[in-house]
Amino acid sequence: MATPAVLSVSQAHSRREEFAVIDVRTPGEYASGHLPGALNVPLDRLTASLPRLRQAAVDKELLLVCASGARSLNAARTLSEHGITAVSLTGGTRAWSAGGHRLDHPAEGPRAVWAMERQVRLTAGTIVLLGLLLGLLVHPAFQLLSAGIGAGFVFSALTDTCGMAVVLGKLPFNRRLQAPLPLPPGPG
Repeated sequence: MATPAVLSVSQAHSRREEFAVIDVRTPGEYASGHLPGALNVPLDRLTASLPRLRQAAVDKELLLVCASGARSLNAARTLSEHGITAVSLTGGTRAWSAGGHRLDHPAEGPRAVWAMERQVRLTAGTIVLLGLLLGLLVHPAFQLLSAGIGAGFVFSALTDTCGMAVVLGKLPFNRRLQAPLPLPPGPG
């Protein structure tokens, strides 16, 4: 399977009117700041939204966005498998903002939710430290927690997936801030 197309921030910004922008981060991350006009279709809801995404892709090219570009690239691969062409923004919202371009925020925004990558680092680091401390103070078997996180990181790197991010994305603080924005209605 071919690697999906990617665009730099400058390329995407100069062509921004040509795109339907789809933000694949969690609703909480989306609420903390997103590209102007972006619709929120979290990565874990992407396949359920295929009919509406297919319809949106008829009018405009899809530009997929996340925090760093990794999830949007995965989303582009998924859409490609279903016959929908999309491009991924290299560097995501971080690069967009660093390039001097504005991000939209909800009018009455709740407190910002950390980016998923930061949530994963905090959770993994906490579990590793807890496993080491409990292994020293209670029983050496608790060190298996730390080993499990290390094995998870290796698996994550090899498969370019992150199970911990999927689990964290389902937590209430990543869901409650706002529901995904609707896409144009699909056929039927």
